[in-house]
Amino acid sequence: MTKTLPKTFRSGYVAIIGQPNAGKSTLMNALLNVKLSIISPRPQTTRRRVLGILNRSNAQIVFIDTPGLLKPRYHLQKKMMDYVGLSLQDADVLLIIIDVSREHHPLDIDFKQINKQHKPMILLLNKIDLLSRGKLLPLMKLYDQFYPFQAIIPISALQNDGLDQLQKELLPLIPYGPPFYPPDVVSDQPERFFVAEIIREKIFLNFHEEIPYSTEVVIETYTERPRGKDFISAIIYVERTSQKAILIGKQGLALKRIGSQARKEIEDFLGRSVFLELRVKVAENWRKSEHKLRTMGY
Repeated sequence: MTKTLPKTFRSGYVAIIGQPNAGKSTLMNALLNVKLSIISPRPQTTRRRVLGILNRSNAQIVFIDTPGLLKPRYHLQKKMMDYVGLSLQDADVLLIIIDVSREHHPLDIDFKQINKQHKPMILLLNKIDLLSRGKLLPLMKLYDQFYPFQAIIPISALQNDGLDQLQKELLPLIPYGPPFYPPDVVSDQPERFFVAEIIREKIFLNFHEEIPYSTEVVIETYTERPRGKDFISAIIYVERTSQKAILIGKQGLALKRIGSQARKEIEDFLGRSVFLELRVKVAENWRKSEHKLRTMGY
């Protein structure tokens, strides 16, 4: 028997917008209480938009995690900003997230340019656990002068601080309507997308300099087996032969470490055992090639 929804049920899309490393992915994961978006201490970890669906008895809120705002320097970054633009169009409400721990606050963000369609917009002052309390109120007053936000809410996404207040302020801004997705769905992305993202996260966490930014992960084979382990074969693309050597490491140890870390998290995410095969290939200057980006799913 289908459960009848109340007439006051709300359903809508909420885009999380901000500069690189402001805490967008950490926020969405905390709101959903499940890890969907990969996280690293390095900026520009998120490349695509990731939908996370929060199901409540009186509402379904679809959060959109987006890449960090930047001025594109090559095709990949242009694609990333295209995802941001699409998210701004789709959203019913915008969450602008600011990292208050930075010495220089991004007051040069053009809030009017971001919100051309005049949608409800909430400003989140994130990482307040790294800010002295005496600085918080003046900062809230400062941002209040820049735009008529629906609310300015201090939060710490990492510490789960202020998120109840955020949901309280957010819910009345969500339109009335039936849910877009079944109540047991937490994202619209297939499992293979999250598998590739988990592998890419381990590369970000294990390598420095340009290596993580020069890599892309593509799932070549994803076979579910009724008996035994699922088989997953992934290709890690790099831009140069020298990067391939670094990623594989001496006697293949670096690649084995990536595979071991990724496999454990993939198994936790899927709830079943997997056999993970990783290979490294060179796709020269793939970040600057429109054709290669399309073949990689951008």
